[in-house]
Amino acid sequence: MNAPEFDEAIAHKYFAPRLNGECWNLLDKEERTEEEDRRMLMAAFASCYHWLHVRNNLNQQRGEWLIARAFAALGDGENCLKHALRCMEWTEKADDSYKDFDFAYAHEMLARGYALTGQTEKAAELRAKAKELGDQLADDEDRKYFLSDLAWGEWPGLADEDSI
Repeated sequence: MNAPEFDEAIAHKYFAPRLNGECWNLLDKEERTEEEDRRMLMAAFASCYHWLHVRNNLNQQRGEWLIARAFAALGDGENCLKHALRCMEWTEKADDSYKDFDFAYAHEMLARGYALTGQTEKAAELRAKAKELGDQLADDEDRKYFLSDLAWGEWPGLADEDSI
């Protein structure tokens, strides 16, 4: 097989954010078809895969978060939790490239995973921590977006007033 006539590293950097955007376009839809649900998941996984080749811990953390978010949107608690735990593993390896909101989002998604799997005590604790981290975000716009994302969707087993 002949070598491709393109730069593989550049291709990975090209496709990763575009697939991330495609996933978000589908996540943001009010109603999705079954086919769109599949495309959303594939785009999340593909984006994370391409970021893997860029070898950047932050992008892996955010990629795992996006996969977990897609599973949360589908109500798949087991897979949401699995990828939220991976996201938190990357968060624990944080370097200077991480932003304050990366920590808030990691806690938010782990809380969602626990809520979706019926582990409400852990979910409530982590959601409260996510809210605390969100309230402390330095940038007003980041805080607004995070708190909006924290309020998104269902929190099975948790009352709305529990720390949101």
